[in-house]
Amino acid sequence: MRLATLRLDGRTAAVRVDGDSGVDLGVPDVGALLARPGWRARAAAASGDRHPLAGAVYAPVIPWPGKILCIGLNYRAHIGEMGREPPRYPTVFTKYPESLLGAGDDITLPPQSAAMDWEAELAVVIGDHVRHADADEAAAAIAGYSVLNDVTARDWQFRTTQWLQGKTFEGTTPFGPVLVTPDELDLEQGLELVAELDGEIVQRANTADLLFDPVDLVRYISGILTLRPGDVIATGTPGGVGHARTPPRYLGDGARLTTRISGIGETTNVARSSP
Repeated sequence: MRLATLRLDGRTAAVRVDGDSGVDLGVPDVGALLARPGWRARAAAASGDRHPLAGAVYAPVIPWPGKILCIGLNYRAHIGEMGREPPRYPTVFTKYPESLLGAGDDITLPPQSAAMDWEAELAVVIGDHVRHADADEAAAAIAGYSVLNDVTARDWQFRTTQWLQGKTFEGTTPFGPVLVTPDELDLEQGLELVAELDGEIVQRANTADLLFDPVDLVRYISGILTLRPGDVIATGTPGGVGHARTPPRYLGDGARLTTRISGIGETTNVARSSP
C-alpha cells in the first residue's frame, strides 16, 4: 500500500495511491491516519473521493511528526569518506518538523550558511506505540518507508560537537512523496538510493550497506523512549556528500536536487536563496 498527503485548495488530505489517483482517507494527513487504531484496514478499505495524481502537490508525507530521529555515520562508505571509524552504537540526533518540505517544494538556502549539503536517506515511519522492542516488535511497529534528504548546513553543523544547529534549518528537508508499507519492499535485498544534482548522480548506494538497519534502529531507540505513530527515523546517508569532495561542493541558488529510492519514488526540489 502507498499513502500520501496531498495539498488540496487550502487543505491537506491523506490518500491511498490507487493507479493515477489518490483515494481520500477522510483525515488531513498520513500522520493523523497512523494515529488511529486499525489504520491499515481503514486505509485499505477506504472508498472516498478520488484526487488525480497528475500535477498533484505533495505535502511532507508526515507533516508534523512528534519526533524526527536522525542517524549519522550509518553507511560504511560514508563513514570512510568522513574519516571516521565505524561506530559501536547508532549516532542519534534530531531535527524538527519546521525543517520538512514536500516532494516538490523549494529548499530554502539560509543566508547564514554558505555550505548547504545534500544527504539522501531512507526514512522509516512508525505505525505503532513501541517501547523496549525486540526484533519482531520493532519490525511490526514500522508503518512504512519514504524518501528524505537531510540537507545540512555544514558550517553550522561543525561549529560545535553537537550537530543539531546544522541539521534543522527551516524549509530544508524534502520528505515524501509517499509512504510505502513494508510488504511492498524487499529490505533484505536492499533498495537503490540515488541523489542527483542538476542531473548528475552525486550519491548512489544500496540500503543493504546500512550498518544499523531499520529494525536495529527501532530496537535501539525504543530502549531510550517510546516511539509513537507518525514518528520518523532518518536512517543516514551514503558516500558522495558535497562536504567530503575536494574541493567541497554545496547547493547554490537554482540547484535542482533529486532524491530517489527504488520501489518508493523521488523528491525533486530546487534550492532557492532566502530574500
